[in-house]
Amino acid sequence: MREEGVDAARGDGRDETEEERADRQWQELVQEIRVAQTGVQILFGFLLTVVFTPHFQGLPQTDKTIYIVTVVLGSLSTGALIGPVAFHRIVSGRRMKPEAVVWASRLTFAGILLLLATLTAALLLVLRVAMHNAFVPWLVAGVLAWYLLCWFALPLWARMRYTNNDD
Repeated sequence: MREEGVDAARGDGRDETEEERADRQWQELVQEIRVAQTGVQILFGFLLTVVFTPHFQGLPQTDKTIYIVTVVLGSLSTGALIGPVAFHRIVSGRRMKPEAVVWASRLTFAGILLLLATLTAALLLVLRVAMHNAFVPWLVAGVLAWYLLCWFALPLWARMRYTNNDD
């Protein structure tokens, strides 16, 4: 049963029960997963085809190792980003939506971290094959820094800057 005024006292501007909040958070999470999942699945599908090209056999062992690591990371990322769907399907109807949201959120965050590693490794591999020079690690480091800024630093800064410390 809803306690009147509790949400208003917290100042979040919402008047919703725990179940309504879980439903809203689940919908928001599903939308976020759709964006990340599509990208990782396209990248992973592309990565799976590379090994079957004639050029792959001529790659140095270091590049083949980077490729294998990238494919494994892509697979792990795909699994983590699809995990919330399976989780929801298995626990659906068990009256544990708030807990499902927490676990799905954790899986999604793990998937994002694995996607970060996948994209970085894939970029390293592609640039090593394309450029063959010492500038590659610096370029990859710059792109990684950009990912970290966009995906983590900016949101964390905004969270600290615009979140009420009384919460």
